Amino acid sequence: MDIFATVIMIIIAVVICAILFFILRNGLKLLINAVCGVIILFIVSWLNLAPIGDLSVAQVIVCAVGGILGAALLIILSFFGIVI
Repeated sequence: MDIFATVIMIIIAVVICAILFFILRNGLKLLINAVCGVIILFIVSWLNLAPIGDLSVAQVIVCAVGGILGAALLIILSFFGIVI
């Protein structure tokens, strides 16, 4: 019975490690995308490359959730006069 319990524990540990690997791998991509989007927004605002104006919390949240596409959306909307 002791060997059976050890084998079950090893199988459970391998399954948990595999699940964590897939979750963290995708999570890391999302985190990098969000950070890049916020950095792009700050650079565009700091260099006055788009008529964004002062950054608001809503703009930072859009970039944090949308990442690079969120930053691009905010920049495009600012050229049409729509600033969040």
